[in-house]
Amino acid sequence: QEFAQGAEWSEGHGPDWWLLDPAYGAEADHRGVRDLVRDLNAVYREAPALWQRDSDPDGFRWVAVDAAEDNVFAFLRFAADGAPLLAVSNFSPVVRHEYGLWVPEGFPAWEEVLNTDAVRYGGSGVLGPGPVRVGVADGSCVRLTLPPLATVWLRPV
Repeated sequence: QEFAQGAEWSEGHGPDWWLLDPAYGAEADHRGVRDLVRDLNAVYREAPALWQRDSDPDGFRWVAVDAAEDNVFAFLRFAADGAPLLAVSNFSPVVRHEYGLWVPEGFPAWEEVLNTDAVRYGGSGVLGPGPVRVGVADGSCVRLTLPPLATVWLRPV
């Protein structure tokens, strides 16, 4: 078997446990990915919008699919009871401030439930300031700060 430099096989552990060893230089990055996967799974379990209507076209709606110049796309997922979850990805290394996105009516505020730019995941730490209100003048629009090279999931408060 081939192992990366410094890796050793120890009985009872897989060959990649060394990646989480504090002596390994990129250990924090690997822990960040592990923590992100753990949190993704936790949010997935708690958010029926992510899984209840997988095979139902009404369980999905594009919000931003034509923002190639911004490197942004966004979509909504809906649970069986209609509860939405907004997923927004910014594939640009630029923070996007006051980025307007349509959201369904009847939900006056939205909060982040996951932000892949969190420092604990290895990101730069551009996080939402708290619940984001839907703008009255903007119709059903939220104005978000989109972190660089990250995905944010939001749900109504």
